[in-house]
Amino acid sequence: MSAAARRLHVVLGAGPAGTTLAAELVRRGHAVRLVSRSVPENAAEGVECRAADVSTAEGALAAVEGADVVYHCVNVAYHLQVEVMPRVQEAVLAAVATTGARLVVLDTLYPYGRTHGEVMTEDSPWQATSRKGVMRARLDEAYLAAHRAGRARVVLGRAADFVGPGVLNSTLGGTVFPPALTGGEVLGLGDIDLPHSYTAIQDVARGLATLGEDPSGDGRVWHLPTAPARTTREIHAMIEERVGRPLERVILAEPRPFGPFDETFMDEYAEMFYQHTEPQIVDSSAFARTFGIRPTPLETTLDTTLDWYRALLAGTRN
Repeated sequence: MSAAARRLHVVLGAGPAGTTLAAELVRRGHAVRLVSRSVPENAAEGVECRAADVSTAEGALAAVEGADVVYHCVNVAYHLQVEVMPRVQEAVLAAVATTGARLVVLDTLYPYGRTHGEVMTEDSPWQATSRKGVMRARLDEAYLAAHRAGRARVVLGRAADFVGPGVLNSTLGGTVFPPALTGGEVLGLGDIDLPHSYTAIQDVARGLATLGEDPSGDGRVWHLPTAPARTTREIHAMIEERVGRPLERVILAEPRPFGPFDETFMDEYAEMFYQHTEPQIVDSSAFARTFGIRPTPLETTLDTTLDWYRALLAGTRN
């Protein structure tokens, strides 16, 4: 194995994106460290696990020690994002500026704000008015400014809502697949006849790992590989076909608590509910043209996700 292949890649954040990315990087032959506030569990074999608080300068610097590439996949409780995420950015950006590591940031669609159904490309205007959208846009502007100034080498990868094995807290996650398999109530949000993009968690990992390996993409935003948008009703029909039963749907026309989405979460999510009252369509063709990576078909993602949830419900998966 070449020396280049053994460069240390450090993944910050041990949620579904971080753990899937760490496994993908190991598969590609890299030395990998996975960092979260407590020592990560259930990491892939071969991953070094470390605890650190990357919202502090000391914690971030300790986390990225020795890294050639750092991946920022940190997330926090939804109601704390506006307060905490800027602190994480400041600490992580300072750490990579000090060490010289490249920084790959997992980003959201929030900076675009309301699109009124227009297809989102990397050239779409940033016109967010929500608290979290404005916050994310400011963070992204700071990342790109740091790159332009030569302070750090940075690239951003934006994803739509996640779907896939290990993804629980998504609108296509724990409120959909378990009840689909057991006959419970499946949640749908807003207008389920609008097209809505979802990014497979494995494509998040493949996309971020590619950006980490190829510095030619630095200094800009990329849309990570995302399958063509389908309506929620179409996706439900695809799930029905796979589980062999009609879904018992509960449609929330406006945000209110449901299952794991408690009042605290839904109160904070209300400003983002426009994502379910207008089409959310992501175009990731620039990534495919540049890096040759196309999104996983949604059919395949649904198959692997249902298999993962079946194992989870059977108690055969941690």
